[in-house]
Amino acid sequence: MSDSRYTYEEMEIARFTDLPALAESFGHEVQARGRWHFLKDAQHIVIKNRTRYFDNYKQEWGDAITFLEDYADMSFREAMDFLLNYNGYSRDAPAQKPEIRLPKKEEKQPVPFALPKPNEDNRRVFSYLRKRGIAYQVIENIVNAGLLYEDKQYHNCVFVGRDAAGEAVFAHKRGTHDKDGVGFKGDVEGSNKDIAFRLPCDPKKTSVHVFEAPIDMLSYISMNPHQWQEHSYVACCGTSPLPVMQMLKPETQIVYLCLDNDDAGHKASERMAEQLHERGVMTERLVPELKDWNDDLLHAQKEELAPCLSL
Repeated sequence: MSDSRYTYEEMEIARFTDLPALAESFGHEVQARGRWHFLKDAQHIVIKNRTRYFDNYKQEWGDAITFLEDYADMSFREAMDFLLNYNGYSRDAPAQKPEIRLPKKEEKQPVPFALPKPNEDNRRVFSYLRKRGIAYQVIENIVNAGLLYEDKQYHNCVFVGRDAAGEAVFAHKRGTHDKDGVGFKGDVEGSNKDIAFRLPCDPKKTSVHVFEAPIDMLSYISMNPHQWQEHSYVACCGTSPLPVMQMLKPETQIVYLCLDNDDAGHKASERMAEQLHERGVMTERLVPELKDWNDDLLHAQKEELAPCLSL
């Protein structure tokens, strides 16, 4: 917005006000990180090159004028007069210093956990996971254990996480249609992410295999079916160490970190290993040859099929 009451030079003086200094003059603590500045009590507002800011909540850029308009309830003229006075170019009587009221992120109310309504059958789940190379018997066993089904509305794979009492407290959805790119994936609202997705196991087993995604877990099991009954398994549905810590029992001796073969997977494995060593648990890193275990499974199946195709 502009106003013929102000000259171009005056507009530029106001717009190019030093925002970190302005915020500090109102009592806000500013943290500098390179050419960026952050308000300690409003981290969603980031200041670039000292004269422009971006509000991550509104997804909008602004300058000192809009800063006062948005956060001090000032009109354009009030903001201009204040900034001119602040920069030593007062035209009239000094403007009264306003109070900056920075918006706070609204806290979401907890959402009760509820499993998505199941479909009448699991046809698309079987079809999708078979396309991803997962062994039919592995899929069938997981479905029969009440840990996997197809949701009615979107036909996603729903991987169910159950606590020690067998109650469903977590669910991770994976889209069954990814022909045009990476398919949908996400946790059901209200999920207990500390539990994540794990297979029921004998609590006396001494080893745990840790994965990032359920499909990677099932891919590894498909490649190593003889090991299925020997270990416990958990997919964190991310890289948080909390589901791993929840799996630990007094009998646990070693945790196999089977996270992805990328920077995020390596760093997460290092963090988990450090925390587990502090608890006296040994770790071993099992790294897929390609990016993840599903890539390895599909590649191995392609290699096995190649001689047949050449006949």
